Amino acid sequence: MTAAGRRVLVGRIVGLYGVQGWLKVESWTEPRMQIFRYQPWLLSAAPGTETEIKGVKGRTQGKGIVAYLPGVEDRETAAALVGQDIYVSREQLPPPGKDEYYWVDLEGLEVVTIDNVVLGRVTHVFATGANDVVVVRDGERERLIPFVQGSYVRSVDLSGGRMVVDWDPEF
Repeated sequence: MTAAGRRVLVGRIVGLYGVQGWLKVESWTEPRMQIFRYQPWLLSAAPGTETEIKGVKGRTQGKGIVAYLPGVEDRETAAALVGQDIYVSREQLPPPGKDEYYWVDLEGLEVVTIDNVVLGRVTHVFATGANDVVVVRDGERERLIPFVQGSYVRSVDLSGGRMVVDWDPEF
């Protein structure tokens, strides 16, 4: 799948704020208020279910951020949205810098060693305290490879659909 049509998880609705339908939002954008620049939002409570929301407004509130969604006017309506993930279309995001990648762009890449041994495909990426980790699956096994460019990740070719890693295939 190309970047067009992909969705990127940028946050989650985590709670209620007040009685007029405002919601507490956890944002994974940097800076966190950037989440309001990417619209429309695609809210999802379960895979395959999405609701498009346009015109979301927000502000900082204490140590967090809160959002107003058009059409959500009371606490009861807002309560039904708590726990939903917030996605935006990949093409709404700015282009990454040199040697930077959006995780969604790495998903699906074929992963091979520097000796051209196929390890599988990237299923997803997750963050740890030290570095991001690429999860590579080949149907039989799953490998967790640190996404450390130069050390373990030697090259990423998005257009060619391939990532080359310095990794022992037996590990």
